[in-house]
Amino acid sequence: MNNIKIFGKFLDQPLLISKLNKKMPVIMGVASSAILAHSAKDTFEKTKDKEKTKKETLKKGFVLASAVASALVAPKIAAKITKRMPIDSIENIKQKNQKLIDEFTRKNPLKADLKQVLEKAKDKVLSFKEIKKLANELNNDKNSQKFFNQLIPDPENISAKDIFSEIGYLSIYGAIPVAGGILGGIGADIATKDEKTKENIPDKINEGIYQYLANIFMCNIGAGAALAMLEKANITSKAARAIGMTSGIILTGILGGSKIANTISKGISPILSPNKKPKERKPELLDAGLHVDDIATVSLLSGLKWIEPALPALYSISGYKAGVGYRN
Repeated sequence: MNNIKIFGKFLDQPLLISKLNKKMPVIMGVASSAILAHSAKDTFEKTKDKEKTKKETLKKGFVLASAVASALVAPKIAAKITKRMPIDSIENIKQKNQKLIDEFTRKNPLKADLKQVLEKAKDKVLSFKEIKKLANELNNDKNSQKFFNQLIPDPENISAKDIFSEIGYLSIYGAIPVAGGILGGIGADIATKDEKTKENIPDKINEGIYQYLANIFMCNIGAGAALAMLEKANITSKAARAIGMTSGIILTGILGGSKIANTISKGISPILSPNKKPKERKPELLDAGLHVDDIATVSLLSGLKWIEPALPALYSISGYKAGVGYRN
């Protein structure tokens, strides 16, 4: 097994994924606080106005909290709606590891150093070096290889039959932070007694539409459609699938999603605000940066599980931008 595959095994350790998933609320909380502190400092340096800085910081804090909170609950809601298994708990994984390892070591004579690594694997995350040792030592027979793949499952190619179920999960997942951001943004305007509360609502909704369609939903559809075509052509290579899905994202999401979102916004803006001309949302460099969540989508649809705990952080960015009504 080469170093790239071993590194993939290291990242896909169920215990590592579960621990990262559990720590995401703390990680996102610390990151949000740092962003808010930097924003407050920047606002004060530009305005030298303490009251304005306080008001803007309160407003951004309200939106950030709403976007982050909704992003953290999104996977549970999306999993319940789509009947998808959530990330397993740390305790369940430890119990499974202990049972699996005890059974294997009882039936197979092992070297002392290998046995020591497996003892650690029962309740701790292994290092890259330790994963490499397992990969090298457990490749002599099918039974050992099967055990290694049960301990740390290989990425599975998702079939076209299941792909749109996964896309449904990701699309619901992404919609929740965007909706949470919009509601948080409206609540922030009300809480700070912003005189333009009603006037700001169309921009928040339109930005939410743009974020969801251009940066989330249409990209998921593009990735799924590309994957279905690859499967129909009997192409199973993970590299080909990743390239195909990325191409689908560029064509359907980045190029098509922006156009569709702006068309919808033009249609609903007169209803939301008859006297306000809708602003056309143009794709920017920062929007291209937001498509890092599409790389996560490609990874997840390619069977890589390690990226899933990071999705709340990625989707909360779209929620925040919707909440502040960003329109270029």
